[in-house]
Amino acid sequence: MVAELTKCIRTDLDCPDVCEATGRVLSRRTGYDANLTRAVPEACAAACRTCSDECESHASMHEHWAHGGSVGRCDGGVHARLAMR
Repeated sequence: MVAELTKCIRTDLDCPDVCEATGRVLSRRTGYDANLTRAVPEACAAACRTCSDECESHASMHEHWAHGGSVGRCDGGVHARLAMR
């Protein structure tokens, strides 16, 4: 059973790590690198999307993983922010 969930566990850990790093990078008030400022939220959106997809694939067996929609909303929020730039 654990072997079947290793990818899900990994994405559940990676997603908040990437989001936290994104927040730190984007909140710095010194200097500005347009390429990095765009790449970091894109990586955050990809991590959220991957986590959401993986969680949803296990939702039928594990009800508490049906939260993929909340992670998907995070992904959508990141894309909305990117469109504003």
